[in-house]
Amino acid sequence: MLIDACTRVKFSAIVAMARVYLRQVIAGLTVLTLVVSALSCRAPATNGEFYGKTTPPAGNVLRYVTGDEPESLDPHLTTGQPEGRIFMALYEGLVEYHPKTMEPIPAVAERWHVNRDSSEFVFHLRKNARWSNGDAINAHDFLYSFRRGLSPEVASRNANLAFYIKYAKAYNSHAAFVRDPQTNEYLLEKNFADNAKPGTPAEPLSQAPLKPSEQEYPATAEEPTGDPDTAFHRFMHSPARLTLPGDAQQRNELLASNPKLQAAVAGKDFVPVTGEDIGVEAVDDYTVRISLSQPAPFFAGLLANQFFRLVPRKAIEKYGDQWTEPAHIMTCGPFRLKSWKRYSEIVVERDPMYWDAANVKLDQIFFYPMNDNPTTMNLYQVGEIDSALNHVVPTRWLDVVRQKKDYMEGSEAAITYILINVTQPPMNDLRVRRAFNMAIDRNAWATSRQVVKPLTAFTPEGIFNGYPRPKGDDFNPEKARELLAQAGFPVTKRDDGSFSCPKFPVDKVEYTFNTNSANKTMAEFMQAQWKQMLGITVQLRSMETKSFFPARANLEYKGFALGIWGADYMDPFTFLNIFSNPTGDNGSGWFDRKYADMLDEANHMVDKQKRYELLARAEKYLLDAQPIIPIESAAVNFVKKPYVKGMYPNAGSLYPWKFVYIERDPAKWDYGTPSLTE
Repeated sequence: MLIDACTRVKFSAIVAMARVYLRQVIAGLTVLTLVVSALSCRAPATNGEFYGKTTPPAGNVLRYVTGDEPESLDPHLTTGQPEGRIFMALYEGLVEYHPKTMEPIPAVAERWHVNRDSSEFVFHLRKNARWSNGDAINAHDFLYSFRRGLSPEVASRNANLAFYIKYAKAYNSHAAFVRDPQTNEYLLEKNFADNAKPGTPAEPLSQAPLKPSEQEYPATAEEPTGDPDTAFHRFMHSPARLTLPGDAQQRNELLASNPKLQAAVAGKDFVPVTGEDIGVEAVDDYTVRISLSQPAPFFAGLLANQFFRLVPRKAIEKYGDQWTEPAHIMTCGPFRLKSWKRYSEIVVERDPMYWDAANVKLDQIFFYPMNDNPTTMNLYQVGEIDSALNHVVPTRWLDVVRQKKDYMEGSEAAITYILINVTQPPMNDLRVRRAFNMAIDRNAWATSRQVVKPLTAFTPEGIFNGYPRPKGDDFNPEKARELLAQAGFPVTKRDDGSFSCPKFPVDKVEYTFNTNSANKTMAEFMQAQWKQMLGITVQLRSMETKSFFPARANLEYKGFALGIWGADYMDPFTFLNIFSNPTGDNGSGWFDRKYADMLDEANHMVDKQKRYELLARAEKYLLDAQPIIPIESAAVNFVKKPYVKGMYPNAGSLYPWKFVYIERDPAKWDYGTPSLTE
């Protein structure tokens, strides 16, 4: 999941204890703050054990700064963490994140069970789940939501998260089955195992033959018998069908490279893979069965991601792209949308139709879109907000804020990295990519940031116990200059000790990032590093967040683009999977079938440690290909008023809002970071 960046900072000094209205906060948002008279790089001095006021709001409400303005309120159209937190108020799926561990807990599904090799999951839905308009939720709502999210027309950047589901990737990529019109039989994947060529997406691996229900689902006290067998279930357990590109030109190119395959498909029909073919079945109105193309023991946890949350067919079919407008929207979470003033605030209110409404503790949540961290901290100090997004405390303020009992800290399953557009010169040369990577002093960067650790791998440090995380190249500017010379861009040393690289095409390389003071700080650091170590000045390009992510996904940038990713579930694969598919949030243009196959092989391993070893081997392969430059492992770094309870600094910085409440008894407040284990 794309996550918030950390912000660097300048703060306004206090003058004459005056308070004025801050008119430059998000358009239309009028709040109290301090008069600006001078700029300082230090946080204001504060007395007491907390950072600023600790008077609870008058109403039973939470006021929270989310980060950037939401790209959309459609869970299928965004991948960002700011949107993800709002979606956790408005929408629910089969499961929800546990507020401390981020493990899956029941949501619309009251229970589920898994077959022996974690390749099939059966979810039993609660019968009192409702949409915000009172309509009942059933298994067919999940069929619609999954099929819509995977549809090529929606073009969700998160669709690859569902590619474990049988035929999901084929459907999403406009692929087609191959059918013999004489026998009505389909060609099978296992008979053409060598049909793929480099650069084509890996197709699902064959499913194991259907087993008797007592073998597929071991009996438990809750589930003494298996779920009913159906024709669709037998289809899911039959050998995987061969799929080929639906586009005639792409298909013909593939066939031309494989005479055996070309002969086999002669005279055959190409049948488009449809949403009805993907492995999601409504066994009955309150049972959803999901068949995967491979074992995925982490799959239940993945289903808490925003991509798998329900969207309303009735509203979408009636209002089209306008279905998320406040007058049209239907939701299914603990809260419903009350109002949305763009670039100002989103207000949600407790939904009386929600199945667990009696245990939802807040009446309203005010989500404020804001990406200026100093302003956010000002508002927090004077008591205008109750908490804010992760990474909100500016680096220069840490010495002051870190000592306070409302400062939240902990390990975070998140990384910051730089994407490289490998489809364009000069960055299509591995030597050039490695040179830019080795010219960055990550230790210096981490020291300046104070709350992060330098990163040379693509998985975060200290999160996945037992995972043998590989190591990438360290800072080595001399080697970096040698690699540039080998690529045809010699670096010369001037008399003053600086470097010059006159042959490097600086007009073909930029560093693109979404507008945020923290992102700009990082961009300027990288620009300075490359100038100092390589003699190359890379121009910086800032874009509005809503434009940045689509542009990055479509490779509409030159050279480098910022990447920040937080775990969608607690497994290394949540990071490595980004590059298992050439589309979505890959954003680099790099795809290697061997890498995808290495990940598939790992996920077929039942033994956890052996699986970890194979995943680490794939990660090393990714690092050696260098479509990315790892920069840092992140850490939790935000503030929360002591009276805000039920909100924990978990590793994903995602909060199930139904558990959050305002505690008015100071004896029950949080005096420090709340425990994640108690």
